Amino acid sequence: MLRSDLTEKLLDIKREKEWSWKYICGKIGGYSDVLIVGAILGNMKLTKPQAANAGELFGLTKAETAMLNEIPMRAETMQMPPQDPLIYRFYEMVMVNGPAWKMLIEEEFGDGIMSAIDFDFDFERVANPKGDRVKITMSGKFLPYKYYGASGNVPEYGFKEE
Repeated sequence: MLRSDLTEKLLDIKREKEWSWKYICGKIGGYSDVLIVGAILGNMKLTKPQAANAGELFGLTKAETAMLNEIPMRAETMQMPPQDPLIYRFYEMVMVNGPAWKMLIEEEFGDGIMSAIDFDFDFERVANPKGDRVKITMSGKFLPYKYYGASGNVPEYGFKEE
């Protein structure tokens, strides 16, 4: 079985049982909803206990349950640029605002990047009379670039100099 086949099987069961993502995430437990849904969709892995919970919930075989614990080939099927309008809007936000975000982050932290591995993501609905809003919070560890061959008073990492 391919990982994409397992994803389709899980989505079919979700539809047949009329389960919400909140229900599925609550039954699997242990991580954020984003990570658990990402694992169901084939882009993240579950721990062995979580995979066991998912296997029991979805009635999976031993091999299918084990597949949920394997390191995936992430974003394997993602077309670039994304075609889905909601996903494309994230892409558009980065294309339009990314250079400004980069400059502001580097001014505050130094020469480096925000981790997408040591990373938290959360969203919430914010009521608004003109239409509810989506509030997104992203938090990633700052990873300074390492300056190879640094010696003497030259900084080894790209942290902001005081």
